[in-house]
Amino acid sequence: MHTEERPFDVMEPDCPSRVVLQRIGDKWTPLVFQVLKDGPRRFSAIRTSIQGVTPKVLTQTLRTLERDGLVARTVYAQVPPRVEYRLTPLGETLLGPLDAVRIWSEEHAGKILQARQDYDGQPEGQVG
Repeated sequence: MHTEERPFDVMEPDCPSRVVLQRIGDKWTPLVFQVLKDGPRRFSAIRTSIQGVTPKVLTQTLRTLERDGLVARTVYAQVPPRVEYRLTPLGETLLGPLDAVRIWSEEHAGKILQARQDYDGQPEGQVG
């Protein structure tokens, strides 16, 4: 059990914070946050905004984020039922860190792509 005297240590194999890092570092979570940062969205709007995500994977991602308390799902009693997703107050606390990573990624993507190209162009045995 976590106490204030003993903080979580991500380097420990059984540390719960590893699960959190895996969640926020997965392929789709940052993109879902990007879509939801401006307010509630319906499933179809999220799916349209995130090119390449399948309905099944998006459903799994949203359910996991809901389970983790980062996203809330609201079902409106109408015909057909309307479902919206929004960030919870806890999820909103992740916007700053995720935005910082997004900005860094946008600023440095070219350098990373160039490094990959340079690395891939080296003769075998010459890497490093």
